[in-house]
Formats: sequence, C-alpha cells, structure tokens
Amino acid sequence: MGDNFTVNMDEFLPLRDVVFNTLRRAILTGELKPGERLMEIHLANRLGVSRTPIREAIRKLELEGLVTMIPRRGAEVAQITEKSLQDVLEVRRALDALCVELACDRITSEEKEALKQACDEFEKATKTGDVTTIAGADVALHDIIVRATGNQRLIQLINNLSEQMYRYRFEYIKDEKGHDNLVNEHRMIYESILHGDKEKAAEAAKLHIDNQEKSIIRQIRMEREQQLKKKDRNV
Repeated sequence: MGDNFTVNMDEFLPLRDVVFNTLRRAILTGELKPGERLMEIHLANRLGVSRTPIREAIRKLELEGLVTMIPRRGAEVAQITEKSLQDVLEVRRALDALCVELACDRITSEEKEALKQACDEFEKATKTGDVTTIAGADVALHDIIVRATGNQRLIQLINNLSEQMYRYRFEYIKDEKGHDNLVNEHRMIYESILHGDKEKAAEAAKLHIDNQEKSIIRQIRMEREQQLKKKDRNV
C-alpha cells in the first residue's frame, strides 16, 4: 500500500469527510492502486484517526464505484475495466451532446467569456504537467457548459455522473501525448457554441468523449499486459 498520501485537516469539514476526501484522492491519483486492499487498521494508523471514519469513508467510496467489497477478503480499490468505462462514457456521450446543443441556445455573454477563459486556463494547466491541476481545469470548463443549459435536472444528472467520471478523467489526462488534442477539442466545442452551431457542437462533444475512450482503453490494455508479464516473470 502506498504511504505517500496524508490527511489534510479542514476545520470546516467533519473528520469523516476529510478522511473520505483523502482516500478518494489517493484512489483517483493512483496512490492507492486498483486491486489494492484497504485495511481499516492500517489506514487508521496511517492517517492518525480511529477506524470509524475509515469505515464510513470506505462505504461512501463503494457507493461511488471506487471500492469493491470482496467476500472473506474485505474492501479493495475497484479495478478499471473496459466495460465499466464504456458504460459511463456511453451515458456521458449522450448527455454532453445534449448539453452543448442547449448551451448553443441559452449561453449568456458572460458565460461565453468564462468558457473562453476556461479554455485558456486548461491549456495553461497542461503545461504544468500536474494531473490534479489539469483535471481541475477540465472540470471547471465542462461545468460552465453544463450550467449554461439552465436545466437544473440535467445539471444534477451530470454532477452525479461526474463523480464516477472523475477517475476516468485522471486516466486520460495522464497521457501527456494527448494534451494537445484535448486543448483543440475544447476549442472546437467553444467555437461551435459561440456560433450557435448545434450540429458541430454535438459532433465535437461526441468526438471528445470517443477520443477519451480510446485513450483510456489503450492504457487499460497496456497495464494489463504489463501485469501479465510481471506474473510470468514471477512464475
């Protein structure tokens, strides 16, 4: 188990939420790896807390799909599978296309300017090489588009799905070779919304998701091959 993560106390949050955020971040960033066991005692000692907030955090992480409960084994970090990825992105593809189409009609001048700035901020973030910073800029950009729909039900749906999407977002952002494509795809979406072109905006949004899916599946397969080679060497 990785021991580089630490709990960041926030006086405005209950301890259970602080522990949850700490473990969640460790999973999303890969500090806690897929298949790794989450032992309450070890985590409690590592973070300097009792087992109760650890147990509550693990329960919430299971609801998010980040943790799996294995009979007679306990909790472990959930594996990223092609099927789980495709299920999430299939829904995200349809919702993102709907969002940009609605945004074409409803986006305000202020939101257009904010979206342009978000595109610039995302490009700057890619230069830092910091995955967390890039992911945050990506979330901020897409949030502007979602809010521009003005549809509270849709905003709620997207927010709920974003929790599940966040882990995959980290996976494709890790691929530095794809950063330029991400920047260009964001610009395409922005330009389409700016000119009110629903068809182009929807196509750009779907392309954005399609490329993410290809990138993540490629990484999943590479990691699987590496694990198989490692097992073969240990035999």
